[in-house]
Amino acid sequence: ISHTWFLSIIQNEFRTGKIDLDSTMKLLETLQIPFDFAHVKHVFKKTVDKRKTHTINIEDFRAIYRAIVHRVEFQELFRAYSPNNKILADTELVEFLRKEQYETEGCETMALEIILKHEPIEEVKKRRQMSFEGFIRYMNSEDCLIFKSDHRTVYQDMNYPLCDYFISSSHNTYLVSDQLIGPSDLWGYTSALLKGCRCLEIDCWDGSNNEPVVYHGHTLTSKILFHSVIQVIDKYAFVASDYPVVLSLENHCSPKQQEVMAEYLENILGDKLLTSTIGDTDVTQLPSPEALKFKILVKNKKVGTIEEGMLRRNLDSHGETGEISDLENMSDEDESDERPLLFPRNDSSKRKSEQKPPAPPRKKAKMKKTKIALALSDLVIYTKSEKFVSFEHSLANQKCYENNSIGETQARKFVKHSANEFVSHTSRFITRIYPKGTRATSSNYNPQEFWNVGCQMVALNFQTPGVQMELQNGKFLDNGGCGYVLKPEFLRKHDSTFTPQNVGRYSKPMSLSIRLISGHQLPPSNLSKTNKADPLVHIEIYGVPEDQTKKKSSVIKSNALSPRWDETFSFTVQVPELALIRFCVEDEISLVANDFLGQYTLPLLSLSKG
Repeated sequence: ISHTWFLSIIQNEFRTGKIDLDSTMKLLETLQIPFDFAHVKHVFKKTVDKRKTHTINIEDFRAIYRAIVHRVEFQELFRAYSPNNKILADTELVEFLRKEQYETEGCETMALEIILKHEPIEEVKKRRQMSFEGFIRYMNSEDCLIFKSDHRTVYQDMNYPLCDYFISSSHNTYLVSDQLIGPSDLWGYTSALLKGCRCLEIDCWDGSNNEPVVYHGHTLTSKILFHSVIQVIDKYAFVASDYPVVLSLENHCSPKQQEVMAEYLENILGDKLLTSTIGDTDVTQLPSPEALKFKILVKNKKVGTIEEGMLRRNLDSHGETGEISDLENMSDEDESDERPLLFPRNDSSKRKSEQKPPAPPRKKAKMKKTKIALALSDLVIYTKSEKFVSFEHSLANQKCYENNSIGETQARKFVKHSANEFVSHTSRFITRIYPKGTRATSSNYNPQEFWNVGCQMVALNFQTPGVQMELQNGKFLDNGGCGYVLKPEFLRKHDSTFTPQNVGRYSKPMSLSIRLISGHQLPPSNLSKTNKADPLVHIEIYGVPEDQTKKKSSVIKSNALSPRWDETFSFTVQVPELALIRFCVEDEISLVANDFLGQYTLPLLSLSKG
């Protein structure tokens, strides 16, 4: 049957006897199987090179199709359940679903759905059976993705307060390359929002003609207009997710241009902009992502209380400013001091002696006064930026709608020396972590260490690819990619004693066994002329320190089309709720160097069995 079906689809193409590479590709597309051009081209060339022609006949095509599509590992699996090696009856498919895919309920219905969806041969489908062709299509489909299907939509309870979620967050969103001389671009905002990012950073400075601009101050990065940024956000805010977007303003504008900013925010965003509390003006608990759906929140410094601001909104506060006094520890890294100096001061003595002089005594804290336009201040409701002083100070004085930003260096010290207080702090207040200013090339830190203590907004440079962004993207695949992931209960409870170093009674050990079977149509190595690679796979777990681990497979020599490993890896994970698993495929170039071919990262608890 398969043979007749196959011929009926392809024979028309071979009316003239032979086809070239382009027609081969088109024909493979009609057969609805995912193909990689480089691999098809390679197999095609191998076929025609023997004969010094550029075309193939119908038998050649069948051989190419089989070489690429009829994978041995699929055949072994199919034969194990199909008594005649030709057809799976629905009952045999049910047995496969139970034994291999660990499905428990509704297997009969599921088997029929799979047959209807994936079986290409009509007469087989009518008999409620599945051919090998159907089986291949099922195994290659998203029904067999390693990522749990019910985690691909929002499945978590979205009614907890905002501070109970990890929130996908970007740093210096306007930059599309480095932090010093690179371009600023609106595309930074568009692409972050399309990836489900829910907290964007906007650095605002006074521009000419009373138009505020966005760029990395004191550097040579190019400038974009504030109102253009807000227009882009208005357009793309809720394409990837319905849940609220927070605009984290790093505001260096004069009160006059802050008023212009407020005007743009209100006029461009309209009803999307949150300008009053939901319900009670006396805020004792943050609202939930559910309650704030389709709303945009402004995160900035604020004068006075929410109630005062809301009363004032009915009056005209044009031209009025308020003052904010901040205790400023001069030796602390302040958010506005996170910038690198472009031009080093004349500092020739730096390298002379490697011995450090004794540290100067800490400068006395001094008060720094900031003027802020009331029109902008009053747009800040649930996300008021508050200078971080200490965990004790926050516990005694901070309101639930006040948030802190802490630089990665200081935050790392807290993780090491006061993890308990850190966890207690993040169970109450939204905490944003940002990269240190010396990361001039927009490199990133490992976000995992800050998720481990419950930090909600771990801001990364979205424009910089690498393991750190792969962890970010993997973590936020969860919960339908909506940009909000509910924190584990031990990071939400105010009286939690959890710390990443000492998980204690919060450990729910899980044993994980992964059988690495094979690869298929791997991207050929950049360094290979023959479409060959020597692939190996790293399997890595990211989580609390005792769960951090990596294992690697053996190397399969010169096979990028269908490397076969059949190796099993076992892990025990103490805190699965925080763990991510990363599969990374590399090409071994030499004993000391590997070339990256591809990777996939996902939350451990989103792994599908089977």
